[in-house]
Amino acid sequence: MTSQENTTDSQEPLWPDAHLLELLVCPVSRGPLTLDKTTSELISKDAGLAYPVRDGIPIMLPEEARKLEG
Repeated sequence: MTSQENTTDSQEPLWPDAHLLELLVCPVSRGPLTLDKTTSELISKDAGLAYPVRDGIPIMLPEEARKLEG
């Protein structure tokens, strides 16, 4: 792996490639997403949803997303 954000070290979680993150949009709102590394989620403020990132793979299914509080 060439990205410093991606690693095979079991101590560090895997993150999606920065280029991939630029291309992804929320499937509900079609708005931008931001990566929250503390919760391992992609956040859609427009839709009020947080999509999980598991093993470096964004799970972009609305039924898998967590509703944001507030």
